[in-house]
Amino acid sequence: MADFRGVFPAIITPLTPDGELNEAAFREVLEFNIKAGVHGFWAAGGTGESILLSDEENTRVAEIAVDQSRGRAAIIMHVGAPTTARSAKLAERAAASGVDAICCVPPFFYSYPDDSVVEHYRVVAAAAGLPFFAYNLPQATGVEITPDLMRKIQDRVPQLAGLKHSAPTFKNVGAFAQMGLSCFTGVGQLLLPALTIGACGVVDGPPCVAPELWVEVWDAYHAGDMERARAAQEKAWMVAEALFTFEFHGAAKAMLSERLGIDCGDPRPPLASLTPEQRSWIADETARLGLARVPAGQPGG
Repeated sequence: MADFRGVFPAIITPLTPDGELNEAAFREVLEFNIKAGVHGFWAAGGTGESILLSDEENTRVAEIAVDQSRGRAAIIMHVGAPTTARSAKLAERAAASGVDAICCVPPFFYSYPDDSVVEHYRVVAAAAGLPFFAYNLPQATGVEITPDLMRKIQDRVPQLAGLKHSAPTFKNVGAFAQMGLSCFTGVGQLLLPALTIGACGVVDGPPCVAPELWVEVWDAYHAGDMERARAAQEKAWMVAEALFTFEFHGAAKAMLSERLGIDCGDPRPPLASLTPEQRSWIADETARLGLARVPAGQPGG
């Protein structure tokens, strides 16, 4: 069974100039991260633009991630969708693709009582029959998975393994860990403090751009070298700040394109693309931060 601990980048979904899935670029981004030492991937999540992809594209993302990783990194595949039936079908397809686990945002747009959220998760998790991770992202879904709601999910979803906690209530990382759950912090800038209160690792978008920094935080912390861990976390913080200067998806794709010498494309509309001036700033900032260009498939510098 896969080990759900460590650095799990929320991976981008590269697109071609025509806006289609760019399989070759996706494989290069995956390989770059694997060679940098990441432990797994959170595929087709928020960073991967999952809700803007078709179901067929989401399934293909899962297939490519599994095929490229070849057991070297665990794959947690996002299957969230507005309806239970659609999420369950995506879960079935993800399981058939060979992923190690699935994850899912709560049902969104409408306001749902706790029982509806729990039932949604019960059906989706059962459809895959794999370890299941909730995705706590109230800023986007309007549903916050509190410890009380999580206890209800824990009671009725036997496949529950843990969650990605991207909600602002940082202290709940510790609360979820005390419930025996694998709690990934969804805020990469807080990996180091999250580890000290029980987080099992990080799932976030910035680590897919500079995976070596977050792997360094993880390795240093577990080696007991807090000075080295803090230094890596500080640099990781600066990378994340740069990426959030503009529209994140476009900035992440631009910085990865700069580092790997490939074209990861633009985000899918209605997400905004970067202007030429913003792309130039990202290129300059990549150099300023010391993120060297790395031939695809090689470790980060």
